[in-house]
Amino acid sequence: MKGSDMMKKIVVFGANGPTGRLLVRQALDRGYAVTAVTRHPAAFPIRDEGLKVLAGDVYDPTSVEIAVEGQDAVLSTLGVPFSRKPIRVYSEGMGNIIPAMKKSGVRRLVCVSSSATDTQSGPHGGFFFEKVLQPFVVEVIGKTLYQDMRRMETLVRESELDWTIVRPSGLFDTPEVTPYKMAETYLSSKFTSRADLAAGMLQLLADNRSCQKIMAVGTYAVQPSFISLLWREGIAKKA
Repeated sequence: MKGSDMMKKIVVFGANGPTGRLLVRQALDRGYAVTAVTRHPAAFPIRDEGLKVLAGDVYDPTSVEIAVEGQDAVLSTLGVPFSRKPIRVYSEGMGNIIPAMKKSGVRRLVCVSSSATDTQSGPHGGFFFEKVLQPFVVEVIGKTLYQDMRRMETLVRESELDWTIVRPSGLFDTPEVTPYKMAETYLSSKFTSRADLAAGMLQLLADNRSCQKIMAVGTYAVQPSFISLLWREGIAKKA
């Protein structure tokens, strides 16, 4: 049975981000009725008869409740660039999403985190990557971001919902979905394409065996340069 047969109506938070837009498009192509939540609905680039674009903000509990009401599942691709300032969008956003789901009786949640929230789960690519590059990203330039992701993961795990936390590695763009891999908790991949991440989220949504599990998604068919990826996605990128 297809996921669209079991969970026809889904709401996507973070819908106007690069992964969120791919997720919305792929979900529509699979027959889901999608509500895309964004602070700037007029600027949302996708139009479809199965799509509802809703003005909302995860910091606003009332708008989150409105978005969640009547849905079969919630998907979150919330994301912000690295910053040395405190980051709170993941934990505060999820802190509003979870009560809204409980109030509306919506149980299924699939949300994006990062493999960098647990660097001890397994090796990701050699001495230099693991001892130099990864610690620099996780403990210096991305410290506040990953701290907040960990707070979000704690909220999700303690929620008693039918949750799946999805942990990609370094995100980059591919023109289409590749033969990505998924595994519980850990994969050795250093990279995950956004198209693969979106496809993986929809695959997990349709699989009840992924409930109450942390799932890793990795791309192997294409491998970008880590240094250029770090600059483009983490340092030079604007919100």
